[in-house]
Amino acid sequence: MSNADRHRLIAQAVRESGSATVPELAELTGASEMTIRRDLDALAAQGALERVRGGARTLLLRGEEPPFALRAHEAADEKQRIASEVSSLIADGETVLLDSGTTCLEVARLLRGRRITVMPLSLQAIHVLSDAPGPTMLMVPGGRPRAAEGALTGPLALASLAALRFDTAIVGCCGLSAAEGLTAYDLDDAAVKKAIIASTRRVIAAADGSKLGRTAHAYVGPSTLVHTLVTDTTAPADEVAALEGAGTVVKTA
Repeated sequence: MSNADRHRLIAQAVRESGSATVPELAELTGASEMTIRRDLDALAAQGALERVRGGARTLLLRGEEPPFALRAHEAADEKQRIASEVSSLIADGETVLLDSGTTCLEVARLLRGRRITVMPLSLQAIHVLSDAPGPTMLMVPGGRPRAAEGALTGPLALASLAALRFDTAIVGCCGLSAAEGLTAYDLDDAAVKKAIIASTRRVIAAADGSKLGRTAHAYVGPSTLVHTLVTDTTAPADEVAALEGAGTVVKTA
């Protein structure tokens, strides 16, 4: 088991049970107790859990977003396949808005060097695209970066979006369902997503299967705002059918 897989399993176990001891996690992962202690120290440094004597306990309330550093390792292969499919939907010459989040960061890596104009809404994606070779034109919005996330939010981000129009928006999802629509964990992030959607002609949602049928706290809008959803083979079939029935084109990577 890789370090990233073990960290993901440990964090999930602590979130679901509320707490776990070092021996419990060693049995779960097959790693030594010394390795588990190092893993817990690393996850505590990322804000994924709290170290306590003999183990760890969760810091995450239900519906709270896991840390970016932890999410970056979750479903990594699926995110790369989704990003590849999303990139194939972007034509040369397009103007593109790129949302924050780990899947959109994978998309940013594939858009480097493309003959497009792109405005990313995260510091991580701006960094990836800042030295893009070839004809890529980078536009940098204003905004205040959310701590640890790098997502740009606030009045300056909203003003940047309101002043411009784009061909396509690539939006990350915290939750998406036909019944509850598109949702985000954070009210500021939801406001940016609403502004992104209002500034573009076409909305592509990039979300692995774990996000479908799930609802986060902050409402963005109905699922019908999403023209195309790119997901993976773990997506629940009933939710995919419901989204397609509502008019969204679903592509599986």
